[in-house]
Amino acid sequence: MRISFGIVALAAAFSAGASNGANSRVRQRPDEFWDHIIKGSDVVDSMLHTARDEESNELVNFNMRAKAVDPSSLGIDTVKQYSGYLDNEAEDKHLFYWFFESRNDPSTDPVVLWLNGGPGCSSMIGLFDELGPSRVLSNLTIVHNPHAWNKNASVIFIDQPVNTGFSYTNKNETTSSLAAAYDLYALLTLFFNEFPEYSTQDFHIAGESYAGHYVPSIGHKIVSEPDTIINLKSILVGNGLTDALTQYAYFRPMGCGEGGYDAVLSDQACQAMESNLPQCQESIQKCYDGGSSAACRNAFSLCNGLFISPYSSTGADLYDVRPNQPELDSGINEWLNKPEVIEALGVEVDSFEQCDDTVYLEFLWSGDWMQPMHRLIPDILAKIPVLIYAGDADYICNWLGNRAWYKALDWPGQEAVNTAQVQALYVGDEHYGNLTVADNFAFIQIFQAGHYVPTHQPVGSLDMLNRWVGGEWTS
Repeated sequence: MRISFGIVALAAAFSAGASNGANSRVRQRPDEFWDHIIKGSDVVDSMLHTARDEESNELVNFNMRAKAVDPSSLGIDTVKQYSGYLDNEAEDKHLFYWFFESRNDPSTDPVVLWLNGGPGCSSMIGLFDELGPSRVLSNLTIVHNPHAWNKNASVIFIDQPVNTGFSYTNKNETTSSLAAAYDLYALLTLFFNEFPEYSTQDFHIAGESYAGHYVPSIGHKIVSEPDTIINLKSILVGNGLTDALTQYAYFRPMGCGEGGYDAVLSDQACQAMESNLPQCQESIQKCYDGGSSAACRNAFSLCNGLFISPYSSTGADLYDVRPNQPELDSGINEWLNKPEVIEALGVEVDSFEQCDDTVYLEFLWSGDWMQPMHRLIPDILAKIPVLIYAGDADYICNWLGNRAWYKALDWPGQEAVNTAQVQALYVGDEHYGNLTVADNFAFIQIFQAGHYVPTHQPVGSLDMLNRWVGGEWTS
């Protein structure tokens, strides 16, 4: 998640024509390159609809291409893999994905979709720096990850919205989380139709940071479709931005020593934040109340100026309040730009960048940042369980704010959530977190982890995933 733009910088960047340097050239590969080409129109015909309803009309515009990746060619894992593109032909959108089978038993293990945030940051970050099968170090050494999330689940990583990572368009940007959900829905529908061996397993959607917008959006889309092939069983959001009105109130406590770590901000800065909170929340409320994109942009600019800029000016890490944390040894940019990697994956753009400024700016300009995505959660909870988790050293999407909106959510289980007992979570003798759960709605505080929980707590995060998708904490 990136915060640096205020409203003036936002307008200036648009005037200057901010562009995606990673996707400056596109090479569309011929059909014979792909092992699978799945046309949405064929899938619609197979659905046996007596008439083409809204869902099937949407799907007609999409195709999906898939290529089996030889595990020995890249050395990321030994399991079966597919990479490819979802193509929205009507809007010239092409979303890149990479699928890894479970190391355990893919015929029965669940399937997980992973989404990174930004907006505009590639899910290859999650793959290589957080929870994927291997990590790529700065010297391009590939290191096996024994705590990868595909240890007991098959995992799909996708670069979305369009123009993120290896995804591209020459025509239409995606400018909202709800619009992005339609592309994801099409991908999942075509994927499970083409690979039915994975369609009967439990399916879960997980993500972090701005995926606090993405995951509720796609989750709500799926549970709202009565005849979907997607066997969604839960959603998980880690250190997400979901309810800004509630969460922005917790920047001051987190930065001022009330989140379990030493204060980063001065007493003067903390007092200023306390005084400035009402005007920030008033601006967010105007966005929540159906305000224009301009109202939502104004809330973003005002509130980030009041609560992000003072913290950033200290030089402290927005994603980890603990001082002197070692930098991650990562070589994913250089590795993913190697010609042999681009060829093996069937990539159709000439280079890779982790995050794209244009996508980020488009989402901010549309007002998406301050949208009340938590309002989608009650409908989701009526159908499937929801887990909110947070590394407790993060500032930008801190655990205090996430716990607060979890407890404040207006839904039938609110009283049960607020009276539930906190449970300690252990792996062996290590107490790695605390769980609160009631009526299939859970919150987990992960100790000694910043914004990127699987990076900082690989053992604990895998234990959390396995126990959650195994149904241990849900009815």
